[in-house]
Amino acid sequence: MAADAVALIDKVKRDPEFHALQKRRARLAWTLSAAMAAIYFGFILLVAFAPAWLATPLGSHTTTVGIPLGLGVILSAFVLTGLYVRRANTEFDVTTQRIIERLS
Repeated sequence: MAADAVALIDKVKRDPEFHALQKRRARLAWTLSAAMAAIYFGFILLVAFAPAWLATPLGSHTTTVGIPLGLGVILSAFVLTGLYVRRANTEFDVTTQRIIERLS
């Protein structure tokens, strides 16, 4: 790695705006992870403690309550990932680029 690249990395690591960006990114990541964990473990707790309710048919069809809830767990993972990617591609990447340009 070139000496100028190492120097830029050191400047970025010491930059207060970069530290604020790291905190915002970590807070979002932990929040979304907690949301996914709550959704997943909530479903698992329903499976463990309310299997009869999950087995309740929806109307006169053979589909039970558990099927759409299980699909909801899967879809929520995609939605939460999409939220993170959207924010990373807009706010986080723009801020990172601004920091690099300012310190270069």
